[in-house]
Amino acid sequence: MAIVHVLLVALIAATTSHAPRGVHGAAAKTTWPGDLAALAKAIRLRTDPNATVPASTDFGNITSALPAAVLLPSSPADVATLLRAAHSDPKWPYTISFRGRGHSTMGQALAPGGVVVDMPSLGASSSPAAPRINVSADGRYVDAGGEQMWIDVLRAALARGVAPRSWTDYLHLTVGGTLSNAGISGQTFRHGPQISNVLELDVITGYGETVTCSKSLSPDLFNAVLGGLGQFGMIVRARIALEPAPARAKWARLVYTDFATFSADQEKLIAPRPDGSIGLFSYLEGSAFVIHGLAAALKNSGTFFSDADVASIVARAAAKNATNVYVIEATLNYDNATAASVDQALKSVLAELRFEEGLSFVRDASYLEFLDRVYGEEMTLDKLGLWRVPHPWLNLLVPRSRIADFDRGVFGGILQGTDIAGPMVIYPLNKSKWDDSMSAVTPAEDVFYAVSMLFSSVANDLKRLQAQNQKILRFCDLAGIGYKEYLAHYTVRGDWVRHFGGKWDRFVQMKDKYDPKKLLSPGQDIFN
Repeated sequence: MAIVHVLLVALIAATTSHAPRGVHGAAAKTTWPGDLAALAKAIRLRTDPNATVPASTDFGNITSALPAAVLLPSSPADVATLLRAAHSDPKWPYTISFRGRGHSTMGQALAPGGVVVDMPSLGASSSPAAPRINVSADGRYVDAGGEQMWIDVLRAALARGVAPRSWTDYLHLTVGGTLSNAGISGQTFRHGPQISNVLELDVITGYGETVTCSKSLSPDLFNAVLGGLGQFGMIVRARIALEPAPARAKWARLVYTDFATFSADQEKLIAPRPDGSIGLFSYLEGSAFVIHGLAAALKNSGTFFSDADVASIVARAAAKNATNVYVIEATLNYDNATAASVDQALKSVLAELRFEEGLSFVRDASYLEFLDRVYGEEMTLDKLGLWRVPHPWLNLLVPRSRIADFDRGVFGGILQGTDIAGPMVIYPLNKSKWDDSMSAVTPAEDVFYAVSMLFSSVANDLKRLQAQNQKILRFCDLAGIGYKEYLAHYTVRGDWVRHFGGKWDRFVQMKDKYDPKKLLSPGQDIFN
């Protein structure tokens, strides 16, 4: 789903700070022990504001926390040196976080008064002789550094005619960052999240030990790290499964004015077929639009809809007296071998669906253009100075049995009559495509929905949006909707225990095993 924010007014928001642990700020002179002194002398372990201030904020622009120092590693060995020193020193005062592109929304990658490891420095220092992205000779997998962005992994793979199977909507994120959460998008119903498509990892644990792990080699660490929120170590290499890459995509958007029909069609499209395959589409997501400000929201949902398209959708919604409008977004990938039949295949599947007559819109795009669709929109907003505003996002995984209740209470209730700045994404996922032995948690149903309310504070309304998010969560709690937050940020231990549910005890055991000093990823507020 193209993530485009309706950004009209730039907002300068006040930030709140976490309380630092051990060290208060970066101004004090720091004496580093042993090997860390060499890193400081080489200007790779820095305490100056030019290093610490950029590492004190994130994409969310809601909270800030100044670290005492930033490590700019030239190799994974530098990271291992830091973690060994931290583990072996009984008086070590700093927590340690791993920062990729800083795309967290509530300070999850920050280290208040601690040390931030700047992961992109690993890629910046790589050489042609030791590249950090390597596609295997047979094209079955790619080895990518944890600091590498998915867009660069994609380009390297496409050069060999292959590509990973599962993505996030935004590709300018690091491999290690998304694998520490799960990594979901419109391919997840078919291939599972990104963590389900990893073959092997190199992880530097809280001991400073580099461990190669997989389903057969140190499987407890492998399973813990994938979806583990950075709690057990830093991913320095991931081996990711590949498949032959399509050349292009038929990209469709289908309009609905009734939620029951919309969700039934979505679930039909992800259901197993008689031959055991899942659906026909290569990608499937959906979006919701409240009727208030519908035309503006459609126009700002990317370049897909023309003005005439928007007028047609608005007119149909009015004729149906619709409260909301819903849009299925789907692609059918193809290459030269299937180009002649792709239009007929798309026509056949659309004939089985019940979208509003005449309100199906199709365009053709290259595979790269489709997957990287969000980045151009980001650049446009950034040039206008409107990208770096507070982003009080709320991401939920909602069980299928309660998604209609959620729609009535939230899209048809709480959000009615409000100004919506940002997309609202909703699409179903198959639990069978997730590996339950990994740390990521999902609702306890065979099908559940990813619901993302990607709000931006563009009108000095951050407090209103945060209160609105809390109202949505209270509604879900009171209604007994067994949701799970995705990209969650809790500050109370009991909330994390509830979040992980039956996985909590195992999560704690793995923390004790691989980071017993509880130093890693303090911004998640799980163990500190």
